[in-house]
Order: sequence, then C-alpha cells, then structure tokens
Amino acid sequence: MKKTSLKKDIYWVGGIDWDLRNFHGYLTQRGSTYNAYLIIDEKTVLVDTVKDYLFDEMLARIEQIIDPSEIDHIVSNHVEMDHSGSIPSILEHCPGAEVITSKRGEKGLRKHYGEGLNLKPVESGESINIGKRTLTFVHTPMVHWPDNMVTYINEDRILFSNDAFGQHIASAERFDDKLEWGIIREEAAKYYANIVLPYSAQVQKALEALSGLDIDMIAPSHGIIWRKNIESILEEYGKWANSETSPDKALIVYDTMWGSTGKIARALMDGMEEDGKSVTMRNLSESHISDVMTDILDSRFVLVGSPTLNNGMLPTVGKFLTYLKGLRPAKRTGISFGSYGWGGQAPGEIEDILKDIGWDLPVEKIRVNYIPEPEDLERIREAGKELVNSIEEGQ
Repeated sequence: MKKTSLKKDIYWVGGIDWDLRNFHGYLTQRGSTYNAYLIIDEKTVLVDTVKDYLFDEMLARIEQIIDPSEIDHIVSNHVEMDHSGSIPSILEHCPGAEVITSKRGEKGLRKHYGEGLNLKPVESGESINIGKRTLTFVHTPMVHWPDNMVTYINEDRILFSNDAFGQHIASAERFDDKLEWGIIREEAAKYYANIVLPYSAQVQKALEALSGLDIDMIAPSHGIIWRKNIESILEEYGKWANSETSPDKALIVYDTMWGSTGKIARALMDGMEEDGKSVTMRNLSESHISDVMTDILDSRFVLVGSPTLNNGMLPTVGKFLTYLKGLRPAKRTGISFGSYGWGGQAPGEIEDILKDIGWDLPVEKIRVNYIPEPEDLERIREAGKELVNSIEEGQ
C-alpha cells in the first residue's frame, strides 16, 4: 500500500478501485481512485477519506507515515459517501480529531453519521493555522452538492479541489505528467459531462472565486493529481462551464428497429459531412449514455432519432433523454427524426424534450413512413445541410 509524496510532508493516502465499472449510473471503464491526503505539520490533517470498503487501504498508507492517533483534524470537503464514508472508521483511531466542514456539510454529516461527531463548520474564506502552514477553505456550493468546498494550502500552493477537476481513472501513477494528456482530458471531460454539467453556472462562480489563488498543484478527490497541465485543465473547465462547443462537431444519437431510422441517421450524416462537419454516430443499443454525454460536451449539433414503438419512442432513446434532461447541456442545435409504420409520435416526443431543455431546433422534425425512398434520403441530406447553414447564417 504505497503512499505518494506530493510535496514535503504532504502525502496521497487514498484508495484505488481497479474494478469499478459503474459510478452513479455512468460507465467507468478505467476504474477510479478515492483520493485522501495527509498533511504533517505541528497539527496533522487528513483531507477527505475514501469509500468505506477501501478504508483498510487508506489506513495502511497512513500507518506508513504516522500513528493514525496523531491526526488532529479531518477536513471533509464533501459529504457524499465516496469521500466521507471512512470518517467513522478513522475516528476510531483518532477519537479526539476535529472534523472541519462547511456549514451545510455539518448538517449532512450529522444526517449520515449521527450526532457524535466533533464538527467544526467553517465560513467560506476562513483559514486555520496548523504550524508552518495555513489552510484556507472556499465554499463551492453545487459543484456538485450544496455542501461542497475546497481547501487551499497557501504556503505549498496546493488546491484540494474536491470533485472539481476529477476523473475516474485507476492508475499506479498519481500525477498528470505520468499519463498522456489525451487520456486524462477525456476522463475529465466525461466526469464533467456526467456529474458537473448541470451546475455550470456554479462552476463559473467557483472558477472566479479561485482565480486569485496561486496554484502549483490541483489535488482532486478522484483520479490523477494535476501539476503539469493546470493551465490546460482550467481552460477546459472554463469552456465547459460556458457551454462552449465546436461549431464543426456534430453528434447523431439514435436507435433503430428495422434499420429505417438508421438510414435516416446516415443520410443526415452525409448532408452534414458535405458541409464540412465532423459527425459522430452513436447507436444507443450499442453505446452507453455516459459515453454519449461525453460526445455532447464538445458538439454544437446534436440530432436525436427513434422509430415509433407503441405510440412512443424506443426505451433506449427514452432512457437517454431522461438522462439528458437531468444534465441539461445548453446552447446546442438539433433535429429530431424517426421512421414509423403508423402514428409516428416518436420524433414529436423527442422534439418536445429538446425544446424543454432549451435547444435551438431550426429545422422541422423528420418523419418517414416505413422505409425511406431515395427521394426521402435526398430530402434528409438537404435537411442536414440546412441545419448547418442555419447556424452559419445566424453567426
């Protein structure tokens, strides 16, 4: 159970979950880490803990450095149990330790673990001195729970960023200069798209609040620690929080029953590619919705299709749209489409949901009875071009 030194007397002591493949309903193909950090000073501080089943792993790492009874403070940046789940267990080893949290965190921790905790709620901007170091706490509510805060070590310029800037990656390496930027960026984007996205307005406020800090290292609660690509990940977060997308990227999300809706999807792709757009196709019977959300993060155009089944859309498309409504990505442009035998309600149902999210739908929904004829496919290709041109004309 190898510890990792971040800087002098500051250590990563978290846990690695190599086998995790599903987290909050999204696919974690690379596993994850639950990061906890130990600061040795005149006072000893543990920043966050791990999910309860990895407690022994965290404890073993702490014991390489100190006797756990020497812990004076436990900082709980976030109540969610993947971070706070081992607080009761570690307190059995240091029963006198004070648990520092936000005011909303105080309420949440008592709800989770009872009234026996020695809790110290702190205001945003409040600091405590632990010897040679000062810890400053900044509240970041709704990134992504009301209780969230981050912790900053002024002297070492380390930001313990909680869920912000995290990724789900299980790795023997701890730092971003030990893995490829493309892999870490992809997982950071997926994390943002599936967890943080609905709170982008709050992320903007948090980035503004943190902008005055001199940051040399970002240590999140999940995944790799940032020490090389700090400027790059801050830039990405700024884009994601402001719903900046690539005007050249399009995503077509669909499912098909007998292949007709798939033909519509490919005709739309042809039309958009003729106008120079880069188009990604995701069949929901084969693609997980969390991976689709990662595609949406950068895509200006999002087209959603389903055949009509029993007067409605296919269940796979309904599931995706329910997930999409919760995450509510803004500033996208799209079309709804689908084939039908009779009735043909699915494209209209899709269109209603996309309108509810606030997307721009400049082109009429596409409905094709049974199998699209060559003239139908040509009309659909033109609709793809029209969608592209509606944006270019608007700009």
